[in-house]
Order: sequence, then structure tokens, then C-alpha cells
Amino acid sequence: MSKANTLNHPLVDCHLSTLRARETRSAGFRQSVRQLSQLLALHATQNLATEDFPIETPIQPATGKRLSQSIGLIPILRAGISMVDPVLDLIPSSEVWHLGFYRDEETALPVHYYSKLPAKPVDIAMILDPMLATGGSAVMAMDEIKAWGAKKIMMLSIIAAPEGIQHVQTKFPEVEIYTCVIDEKLNENKFIVPGLGDAGDRIFNTER
Repeated sequence: MSKANTLNHPLVDCHLSTLRARETRSAGFRQSVRQLSQLLALHATQNLATEDFPIETPIQPATGKRLSQSIGLIPILRAGISMVDPVLDLIPSSEVWHLGFYRDEETALPVHYYSKLPAKPVDIAMILDPMLATGGSAVMAMDEIKAWGAKKIMMLSIIAAPEGIQHVQTKFPEVEIYTCVIDEKLNENKFIVPGLGDAGDRIFNTER
């Protein structure tokens, strides 16, 4: 059974249009990434487990709720960094750990160059990457997170290609993928169509 979840919301459509537009500058691009990341995280976390604990309101004792599982945010460098703060705003108790990959422009394959995971794994690892294209970086990240010992893995991507979703689900059928939209396909250069260009370049204003 497919575990790819997409958002259907007018605000998502509006922010996606901003991301896709060639004329959108880095500041506006980052702002829409932030808004979409929060909407995506809100959707992805709707079934997180909670536990009761006692609190005192200004009026009387009451019962509060808090998350009962440890959450780790794992942005894939570099573009994934842009999704961290908006998700932290929703889950401030989250840990943040990093995995770094870059795309070999000749082969379109990911190259793993950085890893920073602690000794103790979290209950739920949320991989953050604005784009799920071929799925190569995502699968490499999942391999490492699985070996680390995280009990559950989620993938949060603003935009995804069918090929990337298929690759992830073939290797890790248990992983839940959350995305704002599934685009048409990858082109011959392994870029998402219609896509939004290179998310990292547009976020950090390094387009040439």
C-alpha cells in the first residue's frame, strides 16, 4: 500500500506557485518554503502519540498533554536546512541532526560527505528535504538512520517526483512520505518537471 501523502489545500497551491515562478527571488522563495514546511509538518504529525500530565491553570488543576516519543529532525544538507526552523516552531523539543549529500552533476547520483547522528537514536526521525527527485539521497539517508536504530522514519519533501517516491517505497515500504505535490516526472537531467529548479540554489541565492 502506498504511503505517499499529499496535501490538498488552497494555501499550498498558492505557495507552490510562488516557488515555481522563475521571477521569485531568494527571500520570497525562503518564505514560501517556510510556510509549506509548517503545513507539511502539521499534516505529518497529526497522529503522534501523547501522554497526560498534571498542570495548573490560573484557575484550577487540569490535565495537559505532551508528546510521548522523541523526535529527531534530520535535514539533508544543504537545502533541508531551510525546513528546520519552521518544524522546530511546531515541535520545539525536537533534536536536530544532519546528513550531507551533494549531487554529482555527471552521474546525477548522490555523494555522501557528512554525517552527524548521536549515539542514542530517536523514536521518530523526520528527514527534511525540499525535493524528492531520484530518491537517491533519501534512500542513503534512510539506510543510515535505519542502522542508527530509529523506530520510525518519515520523509517530508515539499515537491516530489513519482520516480523518487517509487525508489523510496521499493527500498523502504514502511516509510511514510509527506509531500505538498507529486509532479509529472524527471527529465533527462534528473530534474523534476515542471518542478522549481534547484531548491538549494534558489534558497541560498547561488544560482549562476
